[in-house]
Amino acid sequence: MKSSNIGGQAVMEGIMMRHKDKYSIGVRRPDGEIELKVEDYKCTFGNAKIWRKPLIRGVVSFVDSLVVGTKCLMYSAEIAGDEEDEKETEKNAALSEEERAAKKRKEDRQFKWLLYATVAFSIVISVAAFMLLPYALASLLKNVGASEVVITVAEAFVKLALFMGYMLLISRMKDIQRTFMYHGAEHKCINCIEHGLPLTVENVMKSSRQHKRCGTSFLFLVMLVSIFLHFIFVLVPFYWVRLLGRLLMVPVVAGISFEMIQWAGRTDNKLACLLSKPGLAMQKLTTIEPTEDMVEVAIAAVEAVFDWKAYLKEEFGWKPGEETNENS
Repeated sequence: MKSSNIGGQAVMEGIMMRHKDKYSIGVRRPDGEIELKVEDYKCTFGNAKIWRKPLIRGVVSFVDSLVVGTKCLMYSAEIAGDEEDEKETEKNAALSEEERAAKKRKEDRQFKWLLYATVAFSIVISVAAFMLLPYALASLLKNVGASEVVITVAEAFVKLALFMGYMLLISRMKDIQRTFMYHGAEHKCINCIEHGLPLTVENVMKSSRQHKRCGTSFLFLVMLVSIFLHFIFVLVPFYWVRLLGRLLMVPVVAGISFEMIQWAGRTDNKLACLLSKPGLAMQKLTTIEPTEDMVEVAIAAVEAVFDWKAYLKEEFGWKPGEETNENS
């Protein structure tokens, strides 16, 4: 397998695909047509070289994925919901060009504030639920005389239980299941390309729905890395210092996890495959076999930002009309 450096995310009734400085959003409209939008990717933190340094780039990538992902989710929800109703359309038609421009500027400002507020809220909730809450719960064992080592081990089990319980819970929700089907279509498209197969519905459908660079695998790695790093605080005598230390370690954990998953996605050596197994197993919950019409949306999103034919020619010596010897 050869990495294509293309990544994506499932959204409401569609898929976002990103490659280098472009990303696309493909959404299946209620009338059955595919709505496709292509945007320039701009780093939330700017283009300074420091943001591309090892470890730091992991934190930047995590925040960026939340910002872009939330933006794409909002857009897809609007398209999948058939945008404006008739009254809103009539109201806009009655406005002058200047009034419509002013209204759009106001809506853009409101959207921007809502976007960043949503991302900030998501980060706070995630850190509180999966980083601080497990330690707070495990610390209750102090009441029965448990040592800090025992508490840290208990924290690891609580953390994993909360994470896996959350995944199991959302995987049973019907609306989320459709999103997970699009998630499967996203992975299948990337696997199809990276295993040297032309990007057709038939080839995508028979490709794997699991991928080592998946966000699910990243989150699971975050859990594992944080468990190991939190043993650093075993000898710290003060509870609030230990709690604050866990909070300050969040960027470090994200940075290390990012480097690990990127490395695993570029190689097929035994250690990388071993480290990827838990995340791949978790993906059985967050990806579901898609339908062919979902795959069509995924292919449209890929082709909007990535020349897969040129990639196959360069990496696999592919010629139109030929299959390669790779297995997906």
